Amino acid sequence: MDRDNNLAVVVGVSGGVGGALARGLAAQGQYDAVVGVARHRPADWPGGPTLPFVAADITDEAQVAEAARTIGDLGRPTRIVVATGLLHADGVAPEKALRMLDPEALMTLFRVNAVAPALVAKHLLPLTPRDRVSLFAALSARVGSISDNRLGGWYGYRASKAALNMLIATLAIEHRRTRPQGICVALHPGTVETGLSAPFRHGATAAKRLTPDQSAKALIEVMDRLSPEDSGSFLAWDGQPIPW
Repeated sequence: MDRDNNLAVVVGVSGGVGGALARGLAAQGQYDAVVGVARHRPADWPGGPTLPFVAADITDEAQVAEAARTIGDLGRPTRIVVATGLLHADGVAPEKALRMLDPEALMTLFRVNAVAPALVAKHLLPLTPRDRVSLFAALSARVGSISDNRLGGWYGYRASKAALNMLIATLAIEHRRTRPQGICVALHPGTVETGLSAPFRHGATAAKRLTPDQSAKALIEVMDRLSPEDSGSFLAWDGQPIPW
């Protein structure tokens, strides 16, 4: 494949929002290929030259580096979206009080929610063009906003998303030095009806919930409106800025 091909890369296509983002970007017809990245190839991933799939566990830097080499051979990414995240799993659950803090759970949340997207940025941002607009976006969460925290609780998830926000704000500063047209942002996808939020959606009315396709459509519209001046921003699915 031509290494000058214009690529979109979606990391986390096995998830509801990630899969919907890949479908939405492919439907735009603006990219020579939309590359899907996940640990395992989704059963419904079409494949083919315009929808290649790259398997990688993004918490493993060696796998991220290998995935970057493969993607670099396919073309040049002008849009990279990291749509991964962890809220609950075996041994990991949102804490209601300080006494519930578990160091192993904290490390898992930080590794998945902050370190892994940073590794993707480390290895994929150097592949972006220097002479035109490109975008790196990672899905964060409103609860990662320090100034918006009024309820407390959820220590590990909040802190890991706050760490992700700081990583993105920092890499945006460095990235613009070599790629002035490069954009790096954190995005809040809303309360989405996926497995990640399923046990915790009782606080959101049905009217405020989004399907994965609705969230992805809104996020793509937000990304399409961004300019280099927006780099380093934290934005919600409806385009509204979120305080750090």
